[in-house]
Amino acid sequence: MFIDCSSLLPVNPPRLSNGVAVVDLDGDGVFELVVAGYRTHNLVLKWDGARLVDVAGPLLADPTGCAIGLAAADIDGDGREELYVVNSDQASGPKDVADRLFACFGKHWLDLLGQPENAAAGNRTAARAVAALDRFGHGRYGFVVATDGGPLRLLELSRRGRLEDGAEEAGLDVIVAARGVAGLPIVSDRMDLVVLNDGGPNQLFRNLGDGNFEEIAEERGIADSRAPNRAVAAIDADGDGLFGLLIGGWDGAQRLFQQRSGGGFVDLAEGDLSMPGRVTTVVVADFDNDGYEELFFHTQGEPNRLFGWREESWQELPLGDAAEPKGSGTGAVAVDIDGDGRLELVLAHGDGTAQPLSIFRPEANHHGWLRVMPLTPYGAPARGAMVSCVAQGRRQRRIVCAGSGYLCQGEPVAHFGLGPCHEVERIEVRWPDGSVVEVENPPIGRVLTVPYPPE
Repeated sequence: MFIDCSSLLPVNPPRLSNGVAVVDLDGDGVFELVVAGYRTHNLVLKWDGARLVDVAGPLLADPTGCAIGLAAADIDGDGREELYVVNSDQASGPKDVADRLFACFGKHWLDLLGQPENAAAGNRTAARAVAALDRFGHGRYGFVVATDGGPLRLLELSRRGRLEDGAEEAGLDVIVAARGVAGLPIVSDRMDLVVLNDGGPNQLFRNLGDGNFEEIAEERGIADSRAPNRAVAAIDADGDGLFGLLIGGWDGAQRLFQQRSGGGFVDLAEGDLSMPGRVTTVVVADFDNDGYEELFFHTQGEPNRLFGWREESWQELPLGDAAEPKGSGTGAVAVDIDGDGRLELVLAHGDGTAQPLSIFRPEANHHGWLRVMPLTPYGAPARGAMVSCVAQGRRQRRIVCAGSGYLCQGEPVAHFGLGPCHEVERIEVRWPDGSVVEVENPPIGRVLTVPYPPE
């Protein structure tokens, strides 16, 4: 399915890379790829119309850091996303290298966690992933930091303009050995929180609607402590409007937890889909624009894997150049780099072995497509919003990414492949506060920006 187009990145030496985030850092309406570097500089890769060039300034490059995970969100309501970078120089427990929270004021970048007034809020425990979470649905986000050996952290901006840890207040301050983390409306209409743990049960925190959470993984059937779970992504596999979870494990069976109408989850992974592997992250995306999402497993030391819904079952598909049997996989995202409506697959490597980044493009076809980007009341990407697309009587659903797989965060766009259909009947956007907007007969083959509805 995939063709190597890593030549889009002409400067691409072997390096230790980890998470990848897709974010419009400079506010020009075009997304950049931010790549976390471990004991090397971070990259900010920008499309110049022909190739990807690194535009990271000295502060964002941060060559003295040990960057692992990345996430972006608007924490202060200024319409621009801030960038959280998890640094971990230790495998677990206390660490020496501080996390960063980069914010832009005009054209000047500042590390908010490096300011004296925010010193007490800094995370001092080894961590892996980070995700955005708007627990109140107001359009101002916090960052959930998945620690290893300490409590979850929820960094939010207080009314005084200082960073504070709201995890205890929200009921999220549990001791974890966390890996994957995702904020999404899965069991409530607000942003819930899914946390995967290494050697312990998963956690599912339901948003109670007032900014507080309750943990319900065991009663809903996704605790699953049998294997070290690592990566998570949401999917509405059967189109019933209830999102399930694709979970990638390390040397354990893979899971596809589908939600039932009664609120419980059942594991539908079987056969080749459930086969154990050294999975580092997972990506759910419609790479061939046929209207059905594919499931991609990024691995270490073995071929990557791709599954598609074919003939009423999940079948393994040929990956082509993206198999990478000797890849030392870490992060992975799907992103439309060049604006042609096809999602490229960007793979990072480097867990102990320096390797170049990889970029793969799916084979061309004539399928239709539409991309939808909801905005918050402040004009920033509305991460955690749910978008539905109805075409030829069939409904597809996506959640705008707030944190994906393991270490990563995908683009803040709901991407819909339409197959042979070239007309959409209706788009519906539901924000984390419950507000809804419908757009009838939107034009396709473009990015449709949907502002938050006026009062």
